[in-house]
Amino acid sequence: MRSRRWGGTAAVVLGGLLVAGCGGGEKGSDGSAGRAGKAAVSVTDCTGIRTTFSGAPKRIVTSNASGLELLLRLGAGDKVVGTGFPPGKGTLPAGLDAQARKVEVLGRTVIPKEKLLGSGADLYLDTFASMGGMGGGGAGDAPTAREFEAAGIKHIYLKSTACAAGSKSPVTDLSAVEQDITTLGAVTGTSARAKELVAGMEDKLGAVRKAIGGTARGARPTYFFFDYDAGTKQPSVTCNRQIANAVITLAGARNVFGDCDGDYRQVGWEEVIAKNPDWIQLGVRDRGSEAANQKAFAEAEQWLRSNPATKGLKAVEQGHFLRIGSEQTTIAGVRNADTVEEIAKALYPGKVG
Repeated sequence: MRSRRWGGTAAVVLGGLLVAGCGGGEKGSDGSAGRAGKAAVSVTDCTGIRTTFSGAPKRIVTSNASGLELLLRLGAGDKVVGTGFPPGKGTLPAGLDAQARKVEVLGRTVIPKEKLLGSGADLYLDTFASMGGMGGGGAGDAPTAREFEAAGIKHIYLKSTACAAGSKSPVTDLSAVEQDITTLGAVTGTSARAKELVAGMEDKLGAVRKAIGGTARGARPTYFFFDYDAGTKQPSVTCNRQIANAVITLAGARNVFGDCDGDYRQVGWEEVIAKNPDWIQLGVRDRGSEAANQKAFAEAEQWLRSNPATKGLKAVEQGHFLRIGSEQTTIAGVRNADTVEEIAKALYPGKVG
């Protein structure tokens, strides 16, 4: 196994996260203080390449909003010096939105290679990279591992997103998301806060699991995530390697495209019609305000009701629509558990509190 190391301390494997050395040095659950610097933390990517941290990073760049949000929630937002694919104004919860606005946008989409390498970062958190070649940052003219090392930038991935498409089995739980939170907590010295976030997710998931546990799989309603913003001419559907499949499954529903191996796939409307889902989620990206969001949800619903190909669907005729944003469903993060709870409440009224 190849290894990228910045410390020589021997490490012990802990479920994909490796910790070694002595000492801790955390102060409180808000993550405001980092590690004392004596404990080495190593993380492995999807192919087993290992990156070791002898101390908490001081200047972090994130590839997109999901990595940024996780770091903000962990209390490490003051370490983030740049991001690509920034969140739209108002798309994050109020307390995080103001912090996100202070982070420099290095790229409206993928961060240009030269800008990333010259950012002065000591860590690049990659959220959506293709893990096949492991060459760099996933899209476009990405830096190579050698270029990252020459620039003094350690490069790690969020496994819940970057590893999903290449997973050997369908994604049906949020364990990879929770592992990312735990890993980032260890790397940034905010493990106490990470434990709180994971515990909060588990509380919500456990409550839903208990409420719907007696419902046989065959009796669970079928569910279609309608990605309205991806275009209506040829729908883009979420397959079983996408985090949305886990969200739908945990909420007690059956993803109608759960037999599709991969993360996304374009299909024809005839395939959706053949599935004839019981429920449809109106997948709309956050517009930045509640009024704008509701307008977009209404447009998505009206399209389904007026289109000759979809107006006869069971869910459309019965008005079984869920107005839940795309980001909290398809992007790995703490809000996935909130979405599980929200979907379950709609599908199992009276059972899920």
